[in-house]
Amino acid sequence: MNFLPEGYDVPNKAGNYMRFEDGANRFRILASPIVGWEAWETGNDGSRKPIRRRMSDLFKASEVEEPENIKHFWAMPVWNYKEERIQILEITQKSIQKSIKALAADEDWGSPFQYDIVVTKTGQKLDTKYNVQPKPAKKLDEGIAQLYMDMHINLEALYSGGDPFVETKPEINVNEVADAIG
Repeated sequence: MNFLPEGYDVPNKAGNYMRFEDGANRFRILASPIVGWEAWETGNDGSRKPIRRRMSDLFKASEVEEPENIKHFWAMPVWNYKEERIQILEITQKSIQKSIKALAADEDWGSPFQYDIVVTKTGQKLDTKYNVQPKPAKKLDEGIAQLYMDMHINLEALYSGGDPFVETKPEINVNEVADAIG
């Protein structure tokens, strides 16, 4: 007699945002990222929340609690294969950004809309390492593409502290989705 059903796994409470977990993290980028700067502030209740700015709108050291912790970020919608859902992936790790940028510029790989990416996370805290591995090009499942086109994700809302899943989105770049599904 088993205590829990066979194959049971504790649900991940990642919600609408993908986080890199230990081990392999496979995803497909669905649209171009927004990019900018991110700092954190502590609210009156002790909770921490991000403050994001566009690339051209730099933080002044006096505006943030920890100016040494300002990071460059990318944020983009992805299909998270483990969660089997569309989420926003925010990447602040320079090694991952540089690897994906290099893949996109490489004539053999090109646009990451055409293939899946696996980021393998190992180690803890300051010893954390990330390995970026592209997978062979393949068409994005049409159901995933349609699900994305039907969603209301407005990444620009991140710059104002809003919820990108609630605020009205701009028109989807149909060419990017068409590129992804082949």
